[in-house]
Amino acid sequence: MEPETVQHPPWYIEPQEGESISHYFGRFRRHEAVCVSYPGTLSKAAGIGPVLARWEKFRFNPFPSQKELEAIGKLIGLEADRIALMFPPKGEKMKIEPIRLCAACYGEQAFHRLEWQFQSKVGCDSHKLRLLSECPYCKERFSIPALWENGECKKCHAPFRSMAKRQKAY
Repeated sequence: MEPETVQHPPWYIEPQEGESISHYFGRFRRHEAVCVSYPGTLSKAAGIGPVLARWEKFRFNPFPSQKELEAIGKLIGLEADRIALMFPPKGEKMKIEPIRLCAACYGEQAFHRLEWQFQSKVGCDSHKLRLLSECPYCKERFSIPALWENGECKKCHAPFRSMAKRQKAY
């Protein structure tokens, strides 16, 4: 007996392990089969109100309900349990601002990690580097990860991966 293959819709995008909900939905909205510029459009289509715009900004109060996760999951072709992994674990407080980045991690795999926004994090455990909260070249704060289309500073266009050499050890 052959293993059953899962059929995904043409707009399906596989989340990266540890990817933040903000970055994931930015990638999803830019997908060629989706092309939705405003998060409210997806929220409305899922029938869950304007919550996606809040989620993309790491505003999880109130925390997403199972009903909301299932509704958006049905729309995008992703299990609610998998979407839940892109939110902080219960009890983990989030740092809404500034948006933070480990450029060394981003250079290895180009996506925003949820854990970079945890209040308990000051640095990257893998690289032993402090997280960046602004471009080290022009000092512009980073945009929300949903807007990270090209992986670069929105002001001076320095690639995120190039910023690793400017990160300090911790």
